[in-house]
Amino acid sequence: MIQCLRFIFLGLFGLAIAGASTPAASGQSCQTSADLDDAPRAAITAASQRYFDMAVKGDAASLRQNAVPALAADFSGVESAIKERQQDLAGTQATPKIFLLELAGTEPMPHAEFLCGVFGKNGQTANSAAFYLDNLAPAKYAVVLFDATTPHARTNVSLILQQVGTDWKLAGLYIRPAQLAGHDSDWFSARAREYKSKGQVHNAWLYALEARSLLAPVPFMSTMATDKLDADAQSLESSDVPANGKTVDLVAGTTVAGTTTYKLTALFPAAVGNDLDVIVKYQAADVSDTNKAYAANVAVMKALVARYPELREAFAGVVARATDPSGRDYGTLLAMKDIK
Repeated sequence: MIQCLRFIFLGLFGLAIAGASTPAASGQSCQTSADLDDAPRAAITAASQRYFDMAVKGDAASLRQNAVPALAADFSGVESAIKERQQDLAGTQATPKIFLLELAGTEPMPHAEFLCGVFGKNGQTANSAAFYLDNLAPAKYAVVLFDATTPHARTNVSLILQQVGTDWKLAGLYIRPAQLAGHDSDWFSARAREYKSKGQVHNAWLYALEARSLLAPVPFMSTMATDKLDADAQSLESSDVPANGKTVDLVAGTTVAGTTTYKLTALFPAAVGNDLDVIVKYQAADVSDTNKAYAANVAVMKALVARYPELREAFAGVVARATDPSGRDYGTLLAMKDIK
């Protein structure tokens, strides 16, 4: 199963992660929970707590009734997210952390940057945060973060609320683990440093990326800690890996004579059961013939491990996913010991 990074995208939010903060343009403002007056803080807290409790109980029907029309019209993503993480959420209680974002005007903002809290001369401070959102429609939004912890899992649940009249409606839901294969961001960051010290830069890069992903409740948010992890990952990124929209070519053998060049589009860690595997995604013309897709996946996995032999030390297996132009994909998992 590929790592859960699920966001309900309504056309309200486009994701743009930036490495440094800049002053927000006029008409963009952010208030933290401490900045808010009692009445708006109480209203947002009550609504978000109610929606969080619905998610914990798996009550997708009630969530849909309280969603903005655009989300209610296509609610399958929310239902899938809740169902997928139901075991991790069951019985959890958490206190919301609130950020109130307000965008004035009459037209969507191509790129909105909301700076929250106190920033220093070098940018972010321990208590600040920034949100980077593209094509955002003018309105008041609340980003509400919950740290849902149980004895066997830690999960970040993030609600996006939009003010409609006097009510706060659900506009988005983001559920992602704060741990992967039982390990948190600090563990992955420490392992990244170890791999770097051994000259295994690809393993170090992959673990640094995972450290950053686990630390941020939503990927369009940055903090002083995530800025540091971004810098760490960027310093480890090499030219022969797919990243930031860049593809790389991988020459692989096939079941017939000769070789094929595949365009890799993504490479990242994921938990598969109790194992930590590496996922490789690549472009395919067609995945309808599963026998051919399986053979291509195996060829890609073999070539991947041949190019990056250090992966054998850091991961238990490889998942190759062939994706055709329509977005359909076909995946194959092999344990590392079976890739020869």
